[in-house]
Amino acid sequence: MSAALWSLWWVWIAAALVLAIVEVMLPGFLFLGFAIGAALVGLLLAVTGGGWGLPLLLVIFAALSLIAWAALRRTFRLREGQVRYFEDDVNK
Repeated sequence: MSAALWSLWWVWIAAALVLAIVEVMLPGFLFLGFAIGAALVGLLLAVTGGGWGLPLLLVIFAALSLIAWAALRRTFRLREGQVRYFEDDVNK
């Protein structure tokens, strides 16, 4: 895949959709952070019109993905003193 293809906004949006689908199959909020980062990069490219280099786009993607992952982890974590209980066995 050429570097010029990664400067198209719809490629990043498509990657975000693929990562979101992977998140549904493998939950844990890991791939959702990457999906949010890719979607934000796609929106950034759509708004600015592109013209960004691939290394800069990858740095922006990494930073936005890390921020999204940290926000998701903070939002959905167990609160102080909470314990997760399971009443039924899944195999019953």
